[in-house]
Amino acid sequence: MTAEGEALAGGMVNAGAVFRRGALVERPAPRNAPALHAHLLALKEHGFDAAPAPVGLTEDGREQLTFIPGDVALPPFPDWAMTKAALASVGNLLRRLHEAGTTVATDTGAWWPRDLADPEGGTVLCHNDVCPDNVVFRDGRAAALIDFDLAAPGRPLWDVAMTARYWVPMADPATAASLYPAGLDAPARLRTLADGYGLSPRDRAELPGVIEQATEVCRAFVARRVADGDPAYLQALTERGGWERWDRVQTWLADHRTTFTAALLN
Repeated sequence: MTAEGEALAGGMVNAGAVFRRGALVERPAPRNAPALHAHLLALKEHGFDAAPAPVGLTEDGREQLTFIPGDVALPPFPDWAMTKAALASVGNLLRRLHEAGTTVATDTGAWWPRDLADPEGGTVLCHNDVCPDNVVFRDGRAAALIDFDLAAPGRPLWDVAMTARYWVPMADPATAASLYPAGLDAPARLRTLADGYGLSPRDRAELPGVIEQATEVCRAFVARRVADGDPAYLQALTERGGWERWDRVQTWLADHRTTFTAALLN
């Protein structure tokens, strides 16, 4: 422990600014912290205990949340986080979040970030950033979601699509190789995620197209950050193959749409 507490991985936006102090985590508060905290507390009251519980806000603009013990996979992602059982458990956890969310009224009058939000909107608060870095595991199974900074109302299917991008992953083999173990079977893993979630036949048929839509939104998000001169995104873009990588991923998704649909439905 330092004077600041134990430093935790904070992702690209909050790197170096997240600390654990005993049973609490202190991190920069998002702009919509009051509405988000109220929503997280309401989820907990309705039985969803797989997210940090808000404790309060500090005078210097930080939030305090309960610490959730467990393992978090950081890039390059380890084999234990990429098992079939781990992937299915991520789908199940996301389904639990959405089911609890249907029982909680989303504050539509509050400001919610649009960075990765469903462009078609919706009534369920989606996490929008269920990447390996934001899932806490215990005994090889997804136990909790953290970092709700990009949460916003949308379709549950949108959240499944965003999750698939990170967990399958929905990227061509050359792109995936930079962060993921070799040999992952994307169509089979997409089916595993859908099965773990319990996705309906109708949503399964729509999922590949929504993943392509989500990829476009993510690319636009990165483009805005790069245009603003964000050093973390500039560095990541350069190190991960530039815009050519995004072109390759989007072409690969379109070329394999039929394969993904067949894997989901057959």
